Amino acid sequence: MSMRVTFLGTGGAVPTTERNPSSVLVNREGDRLLFDAGEGTQRQMMRFGTGFTISEIFVTHLHGDHVLGLPGLVQTLDFNDREEALTVYTPAGTEEEIDALIHAADNRPSFPVHVYGVGPDEAAVRRDDYEVRTVRTDHDTNSLGYVLVEDDRKGRFDREKAEELGVPVGPKFSRLHEGESVELDDGTVVDPEQVVGDPRPGRRFVYTGDTRPSAEVAEVADEADLLVHDATFAEDRADRASDTGHSTARQAGEIASRADVRRLALTHISSRYAGDISDHLAEAREVFDGEAFVPDDGETLDVPYPDE
Repeated sequence: MSMRVTFLGTGGAVPTTERNPSSVLVNREGDRLLFDAGEGTQRQMMRFGTGFTISEIFVTHLHGDHVLGLPGLVQTLDFNDREEALTVYTPAGTEEEIDALIHAADNRPSFPVHVYGVGPDEAAVRRDDYEVRTVRTDHDTNSLGYVLVEDDRKGRFDREKAEELGVPVGPKFSRLHEGESVELDDGTVVDPEQVVGDPRPGRRFVYTGDTRPSAEVAEVADEADLLVHDATFAEDRADRASDTGHSTARQAGEIASRADVRRLALTHISSRYAGDISDHLAEAREVFDGEAFVPDDGETLDVPYPDE
């Protein structure tokens, strides 16, 4: 089951010629989840060929570089004859502002747009085999991060062991893999635990939005397959990061190391570092042994299962 992440916007509050404001699209087996929508997000989607089939939008907070793309995106969806409803999740208490923004300039989409407020540590979305949860972040306004968590998968089926036990090739293999005991022709009963391994973990994707280093984020990012973390500044402006509710690349690396994540994407890069992110990479890699990188706009990566 595929999970693909496209970085539509990796810049900070001031866009540059190389980096658009914040937006990340996750395509999980056809469910397209958009996290934040800075200005120009719909153009980034066209530019990088993601398509406009969005399942939900998850807003981290109301600063312009994370939401000003919403009215244009909704209007573009309308121009593309969208009919199905669009759901937008936003920190509880900001629903009216988001609704007003979406309908700015007398924008009246022909499809329903539902805006729901969510608090920290809630399941915003629950599907058959995954959910998107919220986590409190430490910014200078009402803010949340989001965590996509997949359910555990079934353990591996040991066909060789099943055949050794006399299970005939066919439907009984499937029944065992589904957790059902089967009886053989000679009356022997074979139980699932004899031929099915332990459940295997699903994937975990964490998107922080803007935040200072946060114990809550470190907790929910435990062994995450991909952590997309605020790294607005390098250590040369650590005080500025703290004052404005952001993190440095080193602090993001420390969170990733503490949580033992597999990959760390450093995003929301301040325009003052345009063209040179070498300090960000060096500082994060000093404290984090996993893969740390600064994605470019348009960069797409696949997120494999932990056991692959």
